[in-house]
Amino acid sequence: MRIVLITGASSGLGREYARQLDTSAKENFDEIWLIARRKEKLEELSRELQHTSRVLALDLTAEDACGQLEEALTAADARVHLFINCAGYAKIGNYAKVSRYDSAHMIDLNCKAAVCTTVSVLPYMEAGDRIIEICSTAAFQPLQHINIYGAGKAFLYHYTRALRMELLPRRIRVLAVCPFWIKDTEFISIAEHSEVPPEEKPPIRHYQFATTARAVVKKSLRASRAGFAVCTPSVFCFLHRLFSKVIPREALLYFWEFMRRI
Repeated sequence: MRIVLITGASSGLGREYARQLDTSAKENFDEIWLIARRKEKLEELSRELQHTSRVLALDLTAEDACGQLEEALTAADARVHLFINCAGYAKIGNYAKVSRYDSAHMIDLNCKAAVCTTVSVLPYMEAGDRIIEICSTAAFQPLQHINIYGAGKAFLYHYTRALRMELLPRRIRVLAVCPFWIKDTEFISIAEHSEVPPEEKPPIRHYQFATTARAVVKKSLRASRAGFAVCTPSVFCFLHRLFSKVIPREALLYFWEFMRRI
């Protein structure tokens, strides 16, 4: 049985991937497996889909989560035709505003869980199957006031690029997707600190050049089918990646300092 497996499927990009793949004539699979913590959101999405879907309510930061996933894949005799890792979250603020718990949880989910889940599904993949890892343009440079998230995405980006090379002999294609702000998901509202006093300005004033989940998913699926290594799904994302290769890091840090204040 060929399946699509999506983490972080209860909202945002994960939910949009499920919806677009469900109606796509360019993908050949039998079931969509949906993974996230919020079971009720997954069940709501499952009822929308035309394909047979399976809900796995898992906290991927839990110690036994990947073991449970492997057991489910083995029991179903599943072949993971397409694995999409969307699970992740951020907290915006400097070192004093972001708690130790939030910092550790970002690392656990955005880095450790991403690697563990990817490694868990690889034995169930064959030649021609694909992996999509949701990274970020935050991977291209250090970003003060969203520091832990950006550093974690830099880790995931480099892990994804190297994994692609490791899997070339198995002919499994791996894509790193690097969007900028996405305006129609929960990401920004969850990342922002609601307790910022009225007299203080927020760390990031506005979210310029934001795109939509629909556009990111559509462009990244096309890039994955084409065998690309990296997808920068907007002009700004492409330019950010390009400039990060040629402009000194110190200059990029000051440019970001300007951008976050306007």
